[in-house]
Formats: sequence, C-alpha cells, structure tokens
Amino acid sequence: MTQKPYGVDPPSLRRTLGVMDGVAIAASSTAATTSIGIGLGVTAGAVGLHLPAIMLLAFLPVLGIAGAYSRLNRVEPNAGNGYVWVGRSLTPWLGFLVGWVNIVATVAFLAYTTAVTGSATLQLAGEAGLHEVAGHALDSGSTAQTTAVGIVVLVAVTLTAVTGVRTAARLQSGLLVFEYVVLLGFCAYGIVTGPHPFSLSWFDPFEIPSASALAQGLLLSVFCYWGFEAAFTVNEEVRDPRDASRAGIITLVTMLGLFLLGSVAFQRVLSGPELAGHGAEGLAFFGDRLAAQPLAALPLVALMFSAVASLQAGVIPTARGMFAMSRDRTLGPVWSKVSARYGTPAAGTLLIGALAAAVASLALVIPRLADMIMATVNAVGIVVALSYALTALAAAARFRGLLREDWRQGIRAVVLPSLSAAALLGLAGYLGWSFYTSADHFEVSADNGWFLLLTPALMIVSGFLAAAWAKWVRKSAYFRTGHGTDADAPRLLATPN
Repeated sequence: MTQKPYGVDPPSLRRTLGVMDGVAIAASSTAATTSIGIGLGVTAGAVGLHLPAIMLLAFLPVLGIAGAYSRLNRVEPNAGNGYVWVGRSLTPWLGFLVGWVNIVATVAFLAYTTAVTGSATLQLAGEAGLHEVAGHALDSGSTAQTTAVGIVVLVAVTLTAVTGVRTAARLQSGLLVFEYVVLLGFCAYGIVTGPHPFSLSWFDPFEIPSASALAQGLLLSVFCYWGFEAAFTVNEEVRDPRDASRAGIITLVTMLGLFLLGSVAFQRVLSGPELAGHGAEGLAFFGDRLAAQPLAALPLVALMFSAVASLQAGVIPTARGMFAMSRDRTLGPVWSKVSARYGTPAAGTLLIGALAAAVASLALVIPRLADMIMATVNAVGIVVALSYALTALAAAARFRGLLREDWRQGIRAVVLPSLSAAALLGLAGYLGWSFYTSADHFEVSADNGWFLLLTPALMIVSGFLAAAWAKWVRKSAYFRTGHGTDADAPRLLATPN
C-alpha cells in the first residue's frame, strides 16, 4: 500500500463504476430483505397493523433528504458527502459530527448485522437438520453463537471489499437478484393467499395507538430506508457523478415499493402478535406459513444473502467516508492509505471490519439477539435522523438564493429539505424524551429507556470530543474553511497551518 503524507497531493480513488453498480451498493446497504424480515416485526411492535402507513409516512421526509443529497452531489461530489456539505454550508463542527455519527452508527449497524447473519445461518442449518456441533446445541437466538458465526462471514466480506467496489458490486448484484426474486415471489403469493382480510385501515396513520408509538415507528422506518446514501459515498469512483444521484433515487423508490409489498404481505399472512413476536426469525416464520420444506427455506436463504451483502455494503461507504476525513486531516493518515494494487482504501476497510467485529463481541453483554436488535435499531435511528436532518439543512443553506430567483426550484431545494429536517429532528427529540421519562434507573437492557438514550448520546458526545482533537491537535484546515478535499481539487491539504 502507498500513502502520501499530509501536506502533498492526497490520494484519489479510481473511477470505474456505472449507475447500476451504485444501485447495487446502495440497495445492498439498505438491505430490503433484512429490513422486511426483521425490521417489520420490530416496527409492528410499536405501530401494530399499520406498517404500510408508517412506511409511507417515513418515505416523505427521507425523499426530501434524498433530494438534498442529489442536489448537493451535483455541485460538490465528494466521498465525504454529508461531512463535507454540512461543514461548508453550516459549520465544520456539525460537519465533522455528521461524518463521525455516520461512522459509529455504521459500525454499530455492522455489529448488529453480524449477529443477524449468524442467526440466519444457524436457522438455515436447523432447517437442514443440523442442530448441534461437537455436543453443543445450536441456537439461532443466542447472541454468542450468532455473533461467532457472523464474525466469520464479516471477515470474508471485508476481504472481498478490499479488492474494490466493482468486485463487491458484482457480488452484490448476484445476491440482490436472488433476494428479490424470492422476496417478490413469496410476498405476491402471501398477498393472494393470506388468511387475514385486507383492510384500508392499514394505511391510516391516525389509527396508530399513540404519539410515542408514531414517533418510534417513524424512526424505525427511517432506519429501514437508511443506506440509500451509500450511492453517494462512491461518487468519486463513478464515471459520472450524476450517476450517484440517479442510483440513490432509484434505490430509495425501489425500497418504498418493496416495503409496501412486504408490509401488506406480512399482514395478510400473519396476525399482529405473530408479526411482532418473532423478531429475527420473522421471515423464516413467514416462509413456513406459506410453503413446505424445502421451498419454505428460500426466504431464509434470501435473508442470509441480504445480511451478507449488507455487511459488505456497510464496510464500503464507511471506509470511504473515513478516507475523505483522513484527506482533510480530521482523522489519522491510516484511513487514506490507498492500495497500489486495488486502488481502494484497503487499510481503512480492514480496520472498519475489525472495529465492527470488536463491537459485535462487546454486544455479548446483551444475552438475547432480539434485545440486541432493538437496542441497536433505536440508537442508530436517532443518530441517522440527526445526520439526515443536518445534511438537509446544509442543502437549504447552500441553495437559499433560489427562493429569490426561482420559487419552484426554491421549494424543492430549500423548503422541502427544511421541512424534512424539522420532522426528523422533532421525531428524534420526542423519542429521546420518551426514553428519558420511561425509566427511573439505568440497566443494560433493550427495554430500559436510559440505556436506549445513553447509546446515541455517547455517539454524539464522542463526535464533539473527536472534533476537538482534530481541530487543536491535528490542526486540520477543515475547521478553518469547512471545505473538504475534493478529488478534482487536491491541493487543499497543502494549505499551511
């Protein structure tokens, strides 16, 4: 590997990707099959049989966020995206925070997905008749077992990601085709044959039982959509930066269709208690209700493929976000080492995989997989909402002049992102307050509000501490200008301190 030292031209990435490669990476990062197989059950625990309504409601602010990403990407394509855009348009402190929380949230997500991958693998082993190894019973709900199996898979996909995003995109394209064929087939069959009658009330958000349930359901749904922006983290590796915008929007609209299809299918086949009560095994239970073995195992195979692709897709954008931050000297130089052989941030990719494995191992303090999933999703949902909101506000600040020049463009570029940001910040604040008031003591438990609030709070506080280190110890020029190092303007780091 080669590394140019600080103060000279920073490294850049190879432009090899097309729009469909970006779609494959973003779709894998969003992981529709995993979100449907696990996320729908978790969300149903909050909103009941109103999954289609909550998925539609959550799509609206996320669509506004996607528009902000797309417009900002057209004027300043950068692997750091939100970190660069917020730093330039609002303040470097908030820009760094966006980059930081995306890193720690993705590492937490990778740890959770590691366990999900292990769980799907063990469930599949059970369906194949393998129930114990060396005298030890296999348990797909055991955090220890699922984590151990998942870490093995994480190591494999991290090594694949090192070889380049084109290789990863080809692998993910194959996995996605299988996933979507299975998902569309089973969901369509479930809609046609499910025993529970279809009801328009499923699409009525006013029937959601409470404001807190609505807030939690919306943030959980935003978490399901999270990942479409992975297309923008490889915008320095696409042949045309506009392809990254196209890939992000295509992915988001596709996810809406899949989530609505999955929501209706699950509610046609499963009752409310069945939907909310099966957690990580929801998709396998759905398959068993619709078909006999071996066909019933196909959704489980799709879930495993989705989790594997999601692991790899999580490693790729995080390593590139840290690559962009390292170019600006807000993170250490190891993150911007570019492999001479593969043209990728190989060292950073390996380190991200190692960090995710370490966090997955620490998650063993939560004894059951379902508890770990709930704790992680709630924590990540809050910080993702914060990151999205700040990026939307950056777009509103950057393009506010359009309100005077062209009111139609101004509405799309300023008003809609601002409304989306306000909605997400309000939801995150309300949910955080509900966590705080729901408990009177602290314990490491997925149903303890103080624990659920502590996790995102630590993510945010650690971001400001890391920013202070970057500003006063690393003396990064980013904190004077707010500008990131653009691949097409590589002299920024040569600015004297």
